[in-house]
Amino acid sequence: MWGIIIGAMLAGTVAGAFFLWTRFCKFGIVKRLSGGKKWLRRVLGLIPMVILGIFMIFDPINTAVVIVHMSVYWAVAELIAFLIRKAQEKKAAGNEQEDAKDENTGGFQIYRVGIIVLCIEIAYFSAGWYFANNVWEKDYQLETTKDLGMERLRIAQITDSHIGTTFDGEGFAAHLRTIQTTKPDILVITGDFVDDGTSMEDLLISCAALREFECPYGKYFVYGNHDKGYYRHNYSVEEFEAALDYGGVKVLKDEVALINDSIYLVGRQDKSTKNRVGIDKIVSLLDPSKYIIILDHQPNDYDAEAATGADLVLSGHSHGGQLIVIRLVGELIGSNDRTYGIETRDKTTFIVSSGISDWEFRFKTGTRSEFCIIDVTHK
Repeated sequence: MWGIIIGAMLAGTVAGAFFLWTRFCKFGIVKRLSGGKKWLRRVLGLIPMVILGIFMIFDPINTAVVIVHMSVYWAVAELIAFLIRKAQEKKAAGNEQEDAKDENTGGFQIYRVGIIVLCIEIAYFSAGWYFANNVWEKDYQLETTKDLGMERLRIAQITDSHIGTTFDGEGFAAHLRTIQTTKPDILVITGDFVDDGTSMEDLLISCAALREFECPYGKYFVYGNHDKGYYRHNYSVEEFEAALDYGGVKVLKDEVALINDSIYLVGRQDKSTKNRVGIDKIVSLLDPSKYIIILDHQPNDYDAEAATGADLVLSGHSHGGQLIVIRLVGELIGSNDRTYGIETRDKTTFIVSSGISDWEFRFKTGTRSEFCIIDVTHK
């Protein structure tokens, strides 16, 4: 999916940059300053694009996100304005005459569509930054007829922290202190705990915070597609797992942990891992009378997981769709079985969290950063 998205982003950025340049040339202030000279108006219209180009040098991905979004929304706004003008033919004819006068005399004209779009974009990305850089608690209430060995099991789920993006090791420790106040029975980290750029210092600070985190039935981790690194890492896999071990975190790699003699916690290798064990082979060895929880970073194996009769599957990976446009594309091409939230297939409940942080993108729209508190009650 990401290959498709990146390719589309590159093409969209180039096309969007050209489109935005033509739009900036339409602002009244640009026309006035150009004195009716088309070449000067085009040069002045390049000034905002130069500013965006400077941002592109320091943060290419997020600048591209801004350019693509702005050009798409601007095009939609232009289309709406065009349809309105067509619906009001007499007024449209008057506007065309005024446009022609402005073109010839350099008179001032308010470019309303452009102003509206810029205001919307500022609000949109400000909200997106806020939703990505702040964290909310997301609660789920589930019931089971199976004996849990306790009246209620409280699970705290953290996923996609990508430490070093929206917060560093100290920031992760602060979020853990917030989660600690919910008094969970177990803590599960469903992948992408770190990223390629996560420093050893931030990793150690985060794992020291995990060491201080208290939950009676343990802390567990499964790998995500970023945890072993794509292009660089500041530590080896062995050092990474040693840090988690110091934090009191059990790493599950196609393995099962038995909790309170009543609950199975099945930790899967990430989908990107070659030759990972099929979930049917793992669960078939378990006692079906016990409550079975599967931790699987990517929500991409729902049919097989539901066929096992497992009770609960927890995932992340999708970041809740991250951005409205990406979510729409992802759901259209079926990149995940689910992008966000909860659903039930047969006897299995699936939950996908949007994650506690971000990846390369610094914005979340249509979703927000979160940790999950899942209460499973015996009835």
